[in-house]
Amino acid sequence: MKNTSVMNLILLATSLATNRAATQFKSDKHNMEKDSIRLEMQRVLINEFRLWYPLSIDPLYGGFFSDINYNWEVTGQQTKMIVTQARHVWSTANASMYYKDDTTLLPISRNGIEFLREKMWDKDFGGFYDLVTRRGDPIRENGKIVKRAYGNAFAVYGLAANFKASGDTAALSLAQETFRWLEKHCYDPQNGGYFQFTSREGVPFVDGCDGAPPKDQNSTIHLLEAFTELYSVWPDPVVKERLQSLLLLVRDRITTDKGYMVLFFKRDWTPISYRTSSADVRERNYEFDHVSFGHDIETAYLMLEASKVLGIKDNTRTLAVGKKMVDHSITFGWDKERGGIYDGGYYLPGEEKPTIVRNTKEWWSQVEALNSLLLMSELYPNDEHRYFEKFRAQWEYCKKYVIDTEHGGWYWGGIDIVPNNKFMPKSTIWKCNYHTSRALINCITMLN
Repeated sequence: MKNTSVMNLILLATSLATNRAATQFKSDKHNMEKDSIRLEMQRVLINEFRLWYPLSIDPLYGGFFSDINYNWEVTGQQTKMIVTQARHVWSTANASMYYKDDTTLLPISRNGIEFLREKMWDKDFGGFYDLVTRRGDPIRENGKIVKRAYGNAFAVYGLAANFKASGDTAALSLAQETFRWLEKHCYDPQNGGYFQFTSREGVPFVDGCDGAPPKDQNSTIHLLEAFTELYSVWPDPVVKERLQSLLLLVRDRITTDKGYMVLFFKRDWTPISYRTSSADVRERNYEFDHVSFGHDIETAYLMLEASKVLGIKDNTRTLAVGKKMVDHSITFGWDKERGGIYDGGYYLPGEEKPTIVRNTKEWWSQVEALNSLLLMSELYPNDEHRYFEKFRAQWEYCKKYVIDTEHGGWYWGGIDIVPNNKFMPKSTIWKCNYHTSRALINCITMLN
């Protein structure tokens, strides 16, 4: 009897030791994978900034070049957009806080602010012009100058980040002035949120502009993003109130119960939908009504950042909605064969699952997926969705199909779907290094 008990104890101890060894092996392997990915990302990030600067700096008129071709040659008209110019300001300021010993990035950010202040800010009516020529002359759209909440939000984002990095009170002052302009001309006190379009004088287009509805998720999530950055350096009570309201608006109204966002709205937040229309009408209005998996997976991160900056202690609701958005994206918008996030889906009438209607995979969605998947793996390490495995597969997808190993930088989209993306521009008014540098820095930081 004693021998049997001793034998059982020996077997139990052996089993426990084996399990501990297996667990330790898995842990060591996991950490090695994380270290390997971190080092790869660090190399990509270093190359990213080496390619963009000083090449993209416009030495003649200031600001940044918009048009750079596939092999990093500056060519084209160089129309300048507030969104891209401000994103350069943000990217370089943010990177200067990551590369703490660097002395080149903040002067580049200041160069961008100078162009914003001297050329893109409307000295007569306030607010930033949306589009200007290379030298800084405002460009008319359909015969009129249009200002956008979206573009002014990015100005706030970049200026606040520069102040955070440099302590330059002039940058903060311009961010504050831009916030007040948005409050005066775009904020809707009746229905909440912000009108996207105004005239040059700041009169809001309450019914939309040139066929586009007056409110949308894209400007709203980036106002959320901008006010998060602003509140982190300027804890003003009005900024706090607006940031809180935007978080609730994105989380509880724009995001559906299924976990995706409605894209466009009327002034009272009635959703724009073509679901019951013909296939032809749905296709013609694709930009106004579809499932944007990339925006959904990005917004999960933006909501959690806002909640953190606001100091919200009970984060249960925001965490649950953010997780649902990520889960919806990887369940229905993930290429299960090669990896990567598809650009667009659609809930057809009578269907409970979205159909993929755009199987292309733009670069920004892929890097935002990296960021949010790794974040979810930290928050929910044992979840059935196996976020770290998805993150690892997504990084492999990016290396194989989105990162240009010949010329450097990121293709416009995955070359598994569009091989010609190899020859698409590395920079346009819609493409710079904001998504890529943020995601890489965030991921490297988490992997550390």
